[in-house]
Amino acid sequence: MKSGSRALGIAESYRDGDGTSTLGGAVVAADRTVDDFVFGRCTVGGLDSTDAVADCWRRLDRPDVRYLLLAGVAPAWYNLLDPYALEGAIDRPVVVVSFERSPGLEVPLREAFDGEALDRRLERYRSLPERRRITVDGRELFVRSVGIDPDRVATVLDAYTHGRRPEPLAVAKRAAAAADAFRRD
Repeated sequence: MKSGSRALGIAESYRDGDGTSTLGGAVVAADRTVDDFVFGRCTVGGLDSTDAVADCWRRLDRPDVRYLLLAGVAPAWYNLLDPYALEGAIDRPVVVVSFERSPGLEVPLREAFDGEALDRRLERYRSLPERRRITVDGRELFVRSVGIDPDRVATVLDAYTHGRRPEPLAVAKRAAAAADAFRRD
């Protein structure tokens, strides 16, 4: 992958407050150059994170960005993302990355929601692409991907990983935390 290839990483940060979570987005080149930021919000416990991420992408208006990397599939207290809808909205590959083994979200969803709210989340959760374990830079990552050959995901993430996490996600997480602290202080 060329050193100038860019990915948008999106992560979230939440502190008690107004019921929203701050989304931070960072455009990072494979050579570690950070060259843009975007911010958004989604509802804690809602189902608007997919629209919020798509809105960040549109406002960023960077046709040179080749990949969308997401830090987890359930930001803002189970505000489940829909990677298929995102890939359709942005016409770029979407890779959801998590950093720990997990037995899945069905049990926690059942503990947190009931009725229609639970049904909607279970439907979205069950429609997610398969979660796969890959190794990048000697570290275990868990990914779901859409719009990219599954065999290529490790190569893409490796190009952006210069430590424990892919750089677009690490920078996005720091940006989200700083923006969240700023807007709440």
